[in-house]
Amino acid sequence: MPSARSSAAPRRQPRPSRPPAGRPQGLVLRGPRLRVRWERVGRIGLLFVLAVVVALYVEHTVSYFQTRAQADRQQSTVTTLQRQNAALTRQQKSLSNPATIISDARALGMVRPGEQAYAITGSGGH
Repeated sequence: MPSARSSAAPRRQPRPSRPPAGRPQGLVLRGPRLRVRWERVGRIGLLFVLAVVVALYVEHTVSYFQTRAQADRQQSTVTTLQRQNAALTRQQKSLSNPATIISDARALGMVRPGEQAYAITGSGGH
């Protein structure tokens, strides 16, 4: 789209600034006018918003990892207890077997009613 100005119209050239006659050459009355760089302000604002959003999610992320670690610890405890339960169940079945009861009783020196107990003493080798 063509600009509103006619390209044939000459542009005005800025006049060179000359200090007034009563003022020294190096003295400037007003400093250069500071411009607001809105694109920079916008970028800084967006970075601030991003930092706030990240800060809001950090707490939830830390909580997630703590919960996950606790779940892993509890799962390892459950696995250990399951192994112990299986071992105790096997031991219970073994101890309930009549043959095991008899052999354990004989190892303790017990005899059945009507049996004669003998103790062998003497040489241990032959």
